[in-house]
Amino acid sequence: MTGQDHAASAKADGDESVGEKPRDGEHWLVIDGRRWRRTDPELADEVAAALRSHLGRARAAVRTAKKGGDEEALREARSRVGLAKTGLGERGPRWWEEPIAERRRRAAEALQSLADD
Repeated sequence: MTGQDHAASAKADGDESVGEKPRDGEHWLVIDGRRWRRTDPELADEVAAALRSHLGRARAAVRTAKKGGDEEALREARSRVGLAKTGLGERGPRWWEEPIAERRRRAAEALQSLADD
């Protein structure tokens, strides 16, 4: 049984905290020798997509603020980038070391905060 099969079986049994931990290669993405944390694979597709949408818009706002020399807008945009990345599990606590319910709660809170702005 693969790690994904084991996790799926645990979910079917109603125990979302049980499952093999992903291998190290599943936690990180390496691009040009630099290691980046992957998005939490347990997030619902629609939640992850919404957070990525907010992330893209926040990154665009960072570029705009930099071009315009607006330090306040830059701080706000960078804060939104950080919030989206934390919701995705790419910043903050390592998602693979936390219970799934906590990870999903953090993503939902980040999404709500981003939607409120």
